[in-house]
Parts: sequence; C-alpha cells; structure tokens
Amino acid sequence: MNRDMPGRSNVIAMSRSPECSEGEAKQAPSKGSQPLLIVLSGPSGVGKDAVLARMRKLGRPFHYVVTATTRPQRAREKDGIDYHFLSQEEFQQMIHKGQLLEWAKVYGNYYGVPRDEITSALSKGVDVIVKVDVQGAATIKKILPQAVFIFLMPPSMEELERRLKQRHSESSIGLTLRLEKAKEEIRSLPLFDYVITSHQGKLNAVVSQIDAIAAAEKCRVKPRVVGL
Repeated sequence: MNRDMPGRSNVIAMSRSPECSEGEAKQAPSKGSQPLLIVLSGPSGVGKDAVLARMRKLGRPFHYVVTATTRPQRAREKDGIDYHFLSQEEFQQMIHKGQLLEWAKVYGNYYGVPRDEITSALSKGVDVIVKVDVQGAATIKKILPQAVFIFLMPPSMEELERRLKQRHSESSIGLTLRLEKAKEEIRSLPLFDYVITSHQGKLNAVVSQIDAIAAAEKCRVKPRVVGL
C-alpha cells in the first residue's frame, strides 16, 4: 500500500500554486493570482497605523488605501499619506458622488474609504490593504464578503488605555468613551476571519502574521474573488 504514496504526493505538489512555496511565505505576493482585499480593523489606539507604517517601511507589496477624514491633523501626520484630511464640505461631496466605499461618523468626525483606490489597485492585480474601524469593517463585510478581515487585538484593556494616554489627544471623557467603545468592538470578533494580538514593541511579529495570512489565502483551493 505504501507504493501508492509517491503518486499522491506528486499530485499534491503539482496542484499547489507557485506562491505557496516556502520561500514566498516571508513576503506575501502581490501578483500572479487573484488579488486580495485585506481589511485591518480593531479598537482605537491598538496600533493599526503603526502596523501599516511598518509594513510600508519593510516594503510589503500592497496598495495601502488612504482613509479620508474630517478630523484635525495630528503632529507628524502627513496629508495624503496618513489620511486625506478634508473639510466637512469636501467629505460631503465625496459622499454625494458615490466616491466612498463606506463612511461613518466616529467620535464627531467623518471617516471614509475612497472607492477608486481599491478598484484601481485590484484591476492591476495588486493586493490591497485598508484600515477601518469595526463599524466600517462590518459595512464592508456586507458589501464585499470576499475580503479578508483581520482584527488587531490589544493584549489587555489596561495596555490599550496606556497607549491611548500616550497619544495625549484624548480628554478624560474621550478616553473613557474610547475604552467603552473598544469593549463593544471586541464583542464583534466573530465578524472577522483572523485575530492578531498587537504586543508593544513587536510590530515585526504582527507584520509576519499578516504575511502568513496573505500567503495562506493565496493557497486557497477556491480563491476569494473581490467583485467591486
């Protein structure tokens, strides 16, 4: 009976995509198969921006969608890189023209995902990663269930509170609201496909896990096809 095993192994090896080789696992491929739309979400202060910045710095081959927002620009943030900083009027125009995949008002400010950034990259076969809050992820899930949804989890609520305080951008009332909101958002975990814990000082580990998720998705027998 063991004589049958080589034949089975050959069939499995031949059926695998080239992107599934061990050498590709360290960096998710961006072309050569169905492009992915990865939605990265999690509570405010969990480190989504830091993770994406590290991915860019390491040269991960994604198109990084820049969110549009009406919130004030923080120190060290760059317009068009960290966010598209818009006036209320400019944001409303994008809504009326159907230029946003999803949008919401969060903590008194508007946030939205530009539709054309996603469609343009996917049409070129490039993997896309977009950062949204949990409410936005739920909206995108209804529109594009074929996307890959990743929840970035804080190690603890105490650690999340510490990170929010470090930003020096929250009043005591605002901080309390964000922590209560975070507890609600964590209860939305079943909405997501994957969860990654974001430990302090371990951004590379988070990036490696995102790489692994993207590489695994490229090896699906039935690939996700994002219809947008």
